[in-house]
Amino acid sequence: MRRVGSDNARRSVGLLPYRARVTSLHTRPSPDVYLDHLRAESARFRDVLAGCDPAARVPACPDWDAADLLWHLATVQRWWTEVLTARPERPEEIDPPRPEAYDDLLRAYDEWSAGLAAALDGADPEEEAWNWSDDHTVGFILRRQAHEALVHRVDAEQAAGVGSELDAPLATDGVHECLDVMYGGMPPWGSWEAGEGTVRVDVTDTGESFWLRFGTFSGTDPDSGTSYADEEDFHVVPAPDDADVEPDVVVDGPAAALDLWLWNRGDDTDISTAGDRDVLGRFAAIVASPIN
Repeated sequence: MRRVGSDNARRSVGLLPYRARVTSLHTRPSPDVYLDHLRAESARFRDVLAGCDPAARVPACPDWDAADLLWHLATVQRWWTEVLTARPERPEEIDPPRPEAYDDLLRAYDEWSAGLAAALDGADPEEEAWNWSDDHTVGFILRRQAHEALVHRVDAEQAAGVGSELDAPLATDGVHECLDVMYGGMPPWGSWEAGEGTVRVDVTDTGESFWLRFGTFSGTDPDSGTSYADEEDFHVVPAPDDADVEPDVVVDGPAAALDLWLWNRGDDTDISTAGDRDVLGRFAAIVASPIN
């Protein structure tokens, strides 16, 4: 899996500063729904970490403790507030000083998280705003930050040893975003050639399905100078016109289980697979790449 990107990309998700081609028929939640989820997931994140040992380790991000996780999401939400405030220009990136006391970290998070929600409230999703993808819209930031808050809420719960449910429609959208953007993204400086092998991911509790086709990616990142030649990956693609065409592999499970598994926040206990072993192995190798 290619891993390229700027510091700003890593602020948001840890890798992949580019956007996948929008090729599936997935219907996304409305902007108001994304904003409601952003607020709810951010609040749950805060509530869990307020009662968590600051030194508790974060299982999916072993280099982080709870205090690091709190500071991470705080600075992520601060940064995207600055981006939205400066839109459509890219603001200067200045790292704020990190407070030493955990209570001060919580206060910083409260301020910056509220600022992000306020900046998004009422903003036109189609309005231009800089971000690390090619989709330079407020809507991209809104969607990405709703899922960022969801994933890190799960991190907070795992660090604290507690749990709660994931909203199935949001998790379904998370499955699509993870496959289409985080793993199947296409940078503008690269090229992709379709190859052999297809996978269909079925979300059993919401009824959505996403088709993937393997291919090879080539290109040179102009920022880092890193070159890639015929590196295997996949893209989300439309379902075949012929309803009788079957994929080489089917992966299915509930939305929450699939979302957490793809983000390396959950195991495959509730996920089933069937089909060609080689194709399944190629798929598993790509999605095993950790995302912070």
